[in-house]
Amino acid sequence: MANDPRDIDGKRLKNALYMLGRNAALRGRLLEFLKIAEADLKIDGSVRDEITGPIVDALHDEQDIYEKTLSDGTRFKFLFRTKIARDFLMATDEHPSHVWEPQTTKLLMGLTTAIQGDVIVGGAYFGDQAVLVAKNIKSAGRYIHCFEPNLAQAGMLKENFKLNELNNVRFNTLGLWSESSVRLKLDGFDSFANAIKAEADEDGFETISIDDYQSQFSLKIGLIQLDIEGAELGTLRGASRTINQFKPHIVFEVHRDYVDWSEGLENTELCKLLLDTGYSVFAIRDFNSHYEMANKPVELVPVDKVYLEGPPHGFNMVAVQNASVFSRPLYKIVENVSPKLLLHKDPALHHPTDGL
Repeated sequence: MANDPRDIDGKRLKNALYMLGRNAALRGRLLEFLKIAEADLKIDGSVRDEITGPIVDALHDEQDIYEKTLSDGTRFKFLFRTKIARDFLMATDEHPSHVWEPQTTKLLMGLTTAIQGDVIVGGAYFGDQAVLVAKNIKSAGRYIHCFEPNLAQAGMLKENFKLNELNNVRFNTLGLWSESSVRLKLDGFDSFANAIKAEADEDGFETISIDDYQSQFSLKIGLIQLDIEGAELGTLRGASRTINQFKPHIVFEVHRDYVDWSEGLENTELCKLLLDTGYSVFAIRDFNSHYEMANKPVELVPVDKVYLEGPPHGFNMVAVQNASVFSRPLYKIVENVSPKLLLHKDPALHHPTDGL
């Protein structure tokens, strides 16, 4: 039926929402309504993932740019491309405390307060955490070295450092890898893209190992942060000399799509590499989202005490040479719980141990 009024496949509704979203004022009012609605909607799953999030996504395209200011005055411009942008945009507070992953951000601030050395960040994205780290180490004369081969996000990264008048940064569109001078390309969309080998006629980027980069600039390294979609193991192998020499704190992501933890997280190649080098390794309990947790300690789960059941998922981890760094009130060691903080899941496993 050429004039069938029904929107069977939802295309007309999606287009209608997109057209509404072209009006910035109306879009803003709808976003405020959806934030209010989240408090009243009760379903078995995640309200954000199943109801409000898809509506917000439909209002935007990947070229839409926002600017938002944190409570400490830090400014961010960002493209509306993934859940990171969406959940930051949907923050309850007009001026929130962070951009993404509240407890990982808090941990990075704690670890870099008195850091001895520079910071390397693989997968710096638009600077959601890197900008805050750079601010935190600037007075100590420390630099942050950001690696982001996604050119659109690398551009946003530079803009955000400029917005915040930070000059203690070195930008790299190289990719971190186990060895240098390998030609790679990004496979997948934006923050979900992982690096694979590129053919001679394909657009791509060159790699560098952390050991080669450290040697090239004669750096002292105090912390390494990696969120590079499965390239963490190879990159740490390419940092063996740096790790042995400087014993930096290491914050990294693991995901079931890339890491086989069926024999226990402590028996994965990635964690064994660090354990065998004398590190203590913990999972960071966190929301893979934006959620205010200002008064909550950062809960850390020893690598052999992590609850891992559930569908394929990922979370952040931290490795330190001396676990006494976590004896401060900022941190809390817990056992036999999931690193994934989820509002709609079993509180005994997926909420902070002292409640939300």
